[in-house]
Amino acid sequence: MRVLKNITVFSSLIVFMRVLFGIGWLLAGVTKITASHWFMEPGIFLRTYLTESLQNPNTPTFYKIFIENIALENVMILNYAIPIVQIVLGLFLIVGLFTIPSTLICLFMHINFILSGNMNFMSLILYTSAFSLIIFRTDAYHFSLDNYFHLNILLTFRENKSKKLVSMVPNKENLSTNS
Repeated sequence: MRVLKNITVFSSLIVFMRVLFGIGWLLAGVTKITASHWFMEPGIFLRTYLTESLQNPNTPTFYKIFIENIALENVMILNYAIPIVQIVLGLFLIVGLFTIPSTLICLFMHINFILSGNMNFMSLILYTSAFSLIIFRTDAYHFSLDNYFHLNILLTFRENKSKKLVSMVPNKENLSTNS
């Protein structure tokens, strides 16, 4: 009985981590829209950030090539896409809809942030949270819309349980009562 209580507590902690992770991404998107003026002065903040990343010695060379040839040329698309995607993913994680794909997309976006030369303590916390949600994905589905709509079955790999063999030998007790 004590083990079952510990599993319930652990699952609740993973769900709490999923919700906090979602709130973090939701706030990141909302903050970009309101405080950084991403929509009031489109492209200026992001272009400055990407240009500074090119000067950063921590940015790998292959990522500098990506910034120059793809990100800076599509800065207006990224300007609108990044905060909107962060808000949508945050909401998905909070309610538990498409939990694992949302976590993977968040992880991809965060890898891009780190590759642009920004590695800090908060990055390590986000990384740990994302990988924890992926590793303990069955616990992350508790109290989620994925579980309600049975979407968790699509992304959860389960071992095929061996079928139990049923004995065809009749039970003597059942035979004696039937006679």
